[in-house]
Amino acid sequence: MQRLTTALALWAGLTACAQAAEPITLGLNYPRTGPYKEEGLAQMRGALLAIDELNAQGGVLGRTLRLSSKDTASRPAKAVKNVDKLASEGAAMLFGGSSSAVAIASGKRAAQHGLLYFGTLTYSNDTTGKDGHRYMFRECNNAWMSARVLGQYLSKNLPNKRYFYITSDYTWGHTTESSLRQTTGSEDSGQHPGLKVSFPGARLADYQDALTQAASSNAEVLALVLFGEDLVRAMRIAKDLGLTERMQIVAPNLTQSMVEQGGPGLMEGVIGTEPWTWRVPALEKSVRGEAFVKAFSQRYAMYPSSSAASAYSIVYQWADAAKRAGSLDSEALIKALEGHSYQLLKDQQTWRAFDHQNLQTVYAVKVKTRAEVLKDPLKQDYFEIVDRLDATQAAPSLAEWQAERRAAGQPLTLQ
Repeated sequence: MQRLTTALALWAGLTACAQAAEPITLGLNYPRTGPYKEEGLAQMRGALLAIDELNAQGGVLGRTLRLSSKDTASRPAKAVKNVDKLASEGAAMLFGGSSSAVAIASGKRAAQHGLLYFGTLTYSNDTTGKDGHRYMFRECNNAWMSARVLGQYLSKNLPNKRYFYITSDYTWGHTTESSLRQTTGSEDSGQHPGLKVSFPGARLADYQDALTQAASSNAEVLALVLFGEDLVRAMRIAKDLGLTERMQIVAPNLTQSMVEQGGPGLMEGVIGTEPWTWRVPALEKSVRGEAFVKAFSQRYAMYPSSSAASAYSIVYQWADAAKRAGSLDSEALIKALEGHSYQLLKDQQTWRAFDHQNLQTVYAVKVKTRAEVLKDPLKQDYFEIVDRLDATQAAPSLAEWQAERRAAGQPLTLQ
């Protein structure tokens, strides 16, 4: 009997050890196909690098990490099904999204499973605004933060200009256009007209029609509130219509891969914003950020984009919170993250407690000339940083956030 008891105890101990040693699954819900697929690929690369580095350091709470990924195709309904699948696989947390509609829908479903969701590229104000909740953390800046730094630069360098807006017809496009109109004084749609184009699924004919109307206007600034391949398609038509010569093109949220897809010749002179570029670590004197640029470049033979940096940062921040909390429990992680300040790939960042918005410096950027880009060894030195705004100046205040929540009939604290 004693032998049986000892054997059972040994078996139980071995079972517990085996369970403890099982890898922790992180779920990436990202666009592998569709108009934002290049941003999705960058997220995958950044996440894999972070996971490999953390595993080389011993993993998290004595367990290695593994990545499970699902393709959203930038469609919210597909993304929600992915959340269910990842949760059934036992994912400890979820992240991803290059469409705010995807991130918002995914985050709400993740909350139903009791899982944290970290938004990578989700610039809509709604993500941590009227649609914010306790289980959603946004790593990138919001539309208002982009608009503040962009408006600051445009007001200084292109004051009192006439605007024409072409906007993706979903939450990111709506809140981005609204924010940029406020910060540039172009709220009057009679003087500064705009058109919406379908998302996803806009046809070339839709862009042709919208840009032809822009060409017929007297606008001096063309604001293309478009993202990914949609922006590149519109830029090609704008070039054919001669708009890139006679108007200043503004794309509120730019990324490295968009310039890569269009080519620096097409994208030259476009003004937008970025929360991070591979030049930022040197600007902000971030040793850790420069190490990331070097490691990523050596591994993938390309510079990391803001999409890659966001996914990389999320994995590290989740791991850091788990280590500080000594737990993978979502409630423990929320407590560890709220109000936490850190430095990783740039200057100081903070997970703001009341809305779970990541507070950080945001940069206005301008795409360099083709000749300048070609001087770089990897031919990817696309952006000149022309302005910056720190989080204390860029982010909406508690009062502004609560006013937005009140207007939407939402509780004044995250639920």
